[in-house]
Amino acid sequence: MEKPSSISKGKWFTKDVFNWSLFDFANSTFATIVVAFVFAIYFKKVVANNQPVADLYWSTAINISMLLVAFLSPVLGAASDYYGNKKKYLIFFTFLCIASTSLLYFITEGMVLWGMILFILANIGFQSGLGFYDAFIKEIAEFKNYNKVSSLGYAVGYLGSLASLAAVIVLQDEPRMTFIACAVMFFIFSLPMFLFVKEKAVDDCGGLHNSNFLTTGIKRTLDTIKHINSYSNIRLFLISYFLYIDGVNTIIFFSANYAQTTLNFEIPDLILFFIIVQVTALAGSFLFGWIADRIGTKKTILFIILSWAVLTLMVFFADTKMIFLIIGAFAGTFLGSSQALSRSFMSRITPDEKKTEFFGFYSLFEKTSTILGPLTFGLVSWLTGNQRYAIISILIFFISGYLVFRRVKEETKNPAVSGETTG
Repeated sequence: MEKPSSISKGKWFTKDVFNWSLFDFANSTFATIVVAFVFAIYFKKVVANNQPVADLYWSTAINISMLLVAFLSPVLGAASDYYGNKKKYLIFFTFLCIASTSLLYFITEGMVLWGMILFILANIGFQSGLGFYDAFIKEIAEFKNYNKVSSLGYAVGYLGSLASLAAVIVLQDEPRMTFIACAVMFFIFSLPMFLFVKEKAVDDCGGLHNSNFLTTGIKRTLDTIKHINSYSNIRLFLISYFLYIDGVNTIIFFSANYAQTTLNFEIPDLILFFIIVQVTALAGSFLFGWIADRIGTKKTILFIILSWAVLTLMVFFADTKMIFLIIGAFAGTFLGSSQALSRSFMSRITPDEKKTEFFGFYSLFEKTSTILGPLTFGLVSWLTGNQRYAIISILIFFISGYLVFRRVKEETKNPAVSGETTG
């Protein structure tokens, strides 16, 4: 096991924090180019020949990858906590994503099955790595600096999204080359994390280093589920997070669709909308990280959830492109902060010895939340024939998430230091 770098007392922006944050830049290239933009459009219009069934193929590939990751993450997290080798698995899943993304270059018209397979593999690599990456916060920063560090990571990630958008604009006439560009950027900007951020050593595993990794992970995960009442505060937070982030994810997935269908946005309008959201999300990550340090993370997240509910109502009444762009600017501000502070809050209430395992559950709740909200939106839109009613249906996720989160206790000191379980 590598010897970890020490955390600089009283200093939050360290070399470890900088190198760690660059991984957010790296993986944002995949989220932007493959998931949100180029490959999503390329798959439907070129690979699937713009057939009506194309959306079903795409949603199927997303759901298969998300479900596999959702149930794999806690097991891998539990085992890596036990063996202290989360960076090894972060490297493995990152290179799975990079390799699969580069191979998308060879996907052409009619290659639906291979396109789905490569996307599933790439998305599994991308999504599985996030839990291991997030868990490093507790090793590179002091408890009091979690908000700043998490916010920095998301802010740098949005810079990565903007860089990816620049690559998309330059290569817009050669969309397949953007997949190569994505793989190259992901590889280059992930290297500082792999080369320079050291992993904290764990105590001896009692001579079980050679035992089956998955068996250990499954056993520890089942044990955590069995004794989940010992971590009632974490359980409450994960339930609330599942609800409100479901609303956020649904808005992310359908914002472009809604803008095109209901407000007649053209491609230039969508690019402008995307840029506005990324820039304000970057600013919001820092702004609300600063606010959370002053009034408390819980109060700040509660305000953000209520703000999402208000914005959802505003979208229902929006009837011009300009109003929607203004709403998008505010949504971006709350997008960056809701993600960054949720990760920070999870870090604050999680015991050190179970950090990767619980971030695996965090990942599970986040990934499974991408199913219920979009399904609700789609059903309401289909049954009513009006996307405005579908938008209103998302309010239930923000309201219920807010009510549950009010019951969550905010840690004021590191649970590992205090010796108390979070419950």
